[in-house]
Amino acid sequence: MSTPRSAAVLEKLQLSELNPGACLGAGRWLEDPHGALLTSSNPTTGEPLAKVVQAGPETYEQVVSAAVEAFQSWRRVPAPKRGEVVRDLGNALRELKEPLGDLVALEMGKIRAEGHGEVQEMIDICDFAVGLSRQLYGLTMGSERAAHRMMEQWHPLGVVGVITAFNFPVAVWAWNAALAAVCGDPVLWKPAGPTPLCAVAVQHVANRVMADHGLLAIFNLVIGPGRSVGERMLTDRRLPLVSFTGSTAVGEHVAATVARRFGRSILELGGNNAIVVTENANLDLATRAILFGAVGTAGQRCTSTRRLIVHQSVAGELTERLVRSYRQVRIGDPLDAATLMGPLVTQEAVDDMFTALDQARAQGGEVLCGGRRRADLGAQFVEPTIVRMPAQTEIVKTETFAPILYILTYTDFPQALHLHNDVPQGLSSAIFTESMRQAEEFLSAGGSDCGIANVNIGTSGAEIGGAFGGEKETGGGRESGSDSWKAYMRRQTNTVNWSMELPLAQGITFGAPA
Repeated sequence: MSTPRSAAVLEKLQLSELNPGACLGAGRWLEDPHGALLTSSNPTTGEPLAKVVQAGPETYEQVVSAAVEAFQSWRRVPAPKRGEVVRDLGNALRELKEPLGDLVALEMGKIRAEGHGEVQEMIDICDFAVGLSRQLYGLTMGSERAAHRMMEQWHPLGVVGVITAFNFPVAVWAWNAALAAVCGDPVLWKPAGPTPLCAVAVQHVANRVMADHGLLAIFNLVIGPGRSVGERMLTDRRLPLVSFTGSTAVGEHVAATVARRFGRSILELGGNNAIVVTENANLDLATRAILFGAVGTAGQRCTSTRRLIVHQSVAGELTERLVRSYRQVRIGDPLDAATLMGPLVTQEAVDDMFTALDQARAQGGEVLCGGRRRADLGAQFVEPTIVRMPAQTEIVKTETFAPILYILTYTDFPQALHLHNDVPQGLSSAIFTESMRQAEEFLSAGGSDCGIANVNIGTSGAEIGGAFGGEKETGGGRESGSDSWKAYMRRQTNTVNWSMELPLAQGITFGAPA
């Protein structure tokens, strides 16, 4: 089904022409006898790579039941011991970084350097989680009652459902899985439909680690449609937390459905990210950051730069630099080291891009470069596109998952901040300026309203050490670094009385007066 080149990658990762789509770990693959087949295709060539047997209701139940049972013992394993498992997972990923990164490029279409970088991100979050396993700390508080001690503890939460998107087919799972595992929670993973082989390959790695430690059902996989498998996860009370990465429209449904059963959700939804370039900015830095932010992953990152808000005094020069840079972007096979931009993931994504461009033109936009299909390279190749807009119209406020950069100009800094914040999304943001005051204002409470705000670096390429997530229609979730681990645990407040008295708080006396 696949070319010799892709076949070699699949073989290194234990992938065959037909793969089971459900697993409860340590080699326990389940091939649903009634499961529909899902074909994974290479977006670069259109070639079928392999097929996956999707999970049905009975298979889903087997996997979840095993994960729930595993939780009963896993939560009692000391957290540093759980960290040893995650350490071994990171080491196993190191051994397979090259073929896993190549598979990401093959199945998703991002360039090879980015595919390898995504696997490195998995390794990094495992390292972070290992250290975290010895730092799941609570607080002690002073009690108003004599001979009393108050403290808080953090306990494992339960089975964590993880629903990932196609654009980061392995890294986002690792953000959740590494942290959840050290927190004492098994993970149930439903990957995106366009990238099932990446999930199967990672599951093989996790299986090997679980087998080495005599574990079962800590890392679990169920591949299937959102309307069946995904919906079951949302309504399943055995999953106290569901982490969802995807569109704002679907995220609204996820939030409402999970909340209806009093579950928790981590939502990583839309991003319509902007870079503000001031009159005193370093244009060399800005140009490079904008190019990667807007063109990297063919504009299919949730942190991709989609809006450029530039001071009118430097707009002409910066626009000329960007147009020249865009014309030098090499588009083609993502596994070719010289390629800077691969294909879009599906034909639907291509259609969405050109619908957005038609709307931009209708709303006064002028295409400065790009804006064409590259059928000579393949059905899903397009040119990265720059559009000059007279104002921030409805299409500019809409996230289009494609390499379209809208350029807007401003005259004073308050106007720039207004343009920046006047969109429904609030994920990532950046400013390029040599002014300390402008930088600090951008980072202040009255500045950027996004979950991520950067100075003199772009919107894309966050490190794992900081909490990742956004505000407004981005969903408010936080994953990866900082104290994001708290989402995967339940807080318990404890008061210990070590006296022979029973005083009540607030000085209350309860009982008949003497």
